[in-house]
Amino acid sequence: MSKKILIYSMHFWPEPTGIGKYSGDMAFWLARRGHDVRVICCPPWYPHWKVQEPYVGKTFHSEHLDSVTINRTPVWVPKRVSGLTRILCLGSFALTSAVAAMRSIAWRPDVVFSVEPPCFCLPVALTVARLTRAKAWLHIQDFEVDAAVQLGIFRLPGVGRLLRWTESFLIRRFDQCSTISEKMLELLVSRSGQRKACLLFRNWVDLQAIQPLDTPSSYREELSLEPHQKVALYAGNMGEKQGMEIIVEAAELLRDQQDLVFVICGTGAAAERICNLGRHLPNIRWLPVQPVERLNSLLNLADVHLLPQRADAADLVMPSKLTGMLASGRPMIATTNPGTQIYDVVSQCGLNVQPGAADEFAAAISRLIENADMRQQLGKRCRETAESELGMELILERFERDLLKLCSRP
Repeated sequence: MSKKILIYSMHFWPEPTGIGKYSGDMAFWLARRGHDVRVICCPPWYPHWKVQEPYVGKTFHSEHLDSVTINRTPVWVPKRVSGLTRILCLGSFALTSAVAAMRSIAWRPDVVFSVEPPCFCLPVALTVARLTRAKAWLHIQDFEVDAAVQLGIFRLPGVGRLLRWTESFLIRRFDQCSTISEKMLELLVSRSGQRKACLLFRNWVDLQAIQPLDTPSSYREELSLEPHQKVALYAGNMGEKQGMEIIVEAAELLRDQQDLVFVICGTGAAAERICNLGRHLPNIRWLPVQPVERLNSLLNLADVHLLPQRADAADLVMPSKLTGMLASGRPMIATTNPGTQIYDVVSQCGLNVQPGAADEFAAAISRLIENADMRQQLGKRCRETAESELGMELILERFERDLLKLCSRP
């Protein structure tokens, strides 16, 4: 039975990875299944921290793609990123998107599917759902309030506690809640107080779009890499919660290892600072964000994927880049502590080291680079994990069943 589904997500396609990519995949997949799908979002700007062409200068506008109606509303993007300007950026979308959300009331959706972050949009999503008697589903990609408190973004006493209480209050008003990992699900249950209303809704990967290549990546020639040189790759957002200083420190420790090259690809709030830290190192190559159609070739450039993460944000987020790493069939090295979700995943198909321990991180990279058999064995496990647990069709078919079950509830 087809449903009217309103997806309320700040980030929406055409990001190569991340929240926008997953929201886009889901919207287009649901439309192909016969559902009537509308989206409220802003122009693509993340992780560049700049609105991208062809959306520069546009305000409120709609576009139609693959039977999906996409309503984009303006967002203020700061030139200098700080805790305050991040809040203002998220708040600006909450204000402008409220206009589009209220217009959708006449459409009378069956489900309002709201994606957090940002939590500023939750009151509007709940209002639309209640006024139209739609079911309200909250999907949490990041516990942004907790992560901001842990990373010291909110420094005023009591602000973090107030925001946590407000977020928990709003979560309990949704008919259905979901998040992307078991550890985050535990936190969600504690915030909502309703185990039966909380689901695991994992991030997925397109197993046809991302798969191991039989031939060398085209990036090797573009980066002038020698046949004997191995690549330790970081590809993704360069934000504060990643703790990317450890990659530069490891590159410094391994600068005399002639068969190893570090490639760092991406941008973000911490990009300029990280680039300045490692600009003097000859064994680091820098790449900007790459087109989505080249993502598979980029991920296959890696002999080893690097997944740095700060310890204080480890179970508040689940890196979206992890699914692509697994699907590429290349092993990874993560900076995580035992007992965290990332540690559990990586322990099956890579190496874990203590967060902040640059010497251990460098030693793990060197160990994998020098052991081709270990790389092959761990890489095979990566692909097997992706195929058995993270396929897009598998996860979205389960999501559709849960959505229809929600709609049938009194």
